[in-house]
Amino acid sequence: MKKFGFVTIGLLVALAIAIFASPFASSFPDGLEWVAEQTGFLHLSEGYAAWTKSPVPDYEMPGVGNPAAATALAGLIGTLAVFIVGFGLAKLMKSGKSGGSAA
Repeated sequence: MKKFGFVTIGLLVALAIAIFASPFASSFPDGLEWVAEQTGFLHLSEGYAAWTKSPVPDYEMPGVGNPAAATALAGLIGTLAVFIVGFGLAKLMKSGKSGGSAA
């Protein structure tokens, strides 16, 4: 039961950070994008998207008028998605363990 409490507290902290801190994130480009712009090859990445339409473009939820609320909602959904995938993979890996030691 201790593991469940630890995971729950960790998820709640991550969700709080995603919801309350994400609206204050910098709108400036990250380091890789900045270097690509400075060295002149940023244009090479245009038009090669993995998806033609992102479900959450630029970390803002479509249809939400307030930009801070849209960013917070995107952070909430993204954090939950990563948690669900990670938790599912951990469960799969735990159930796949064999009882013996590896040689």
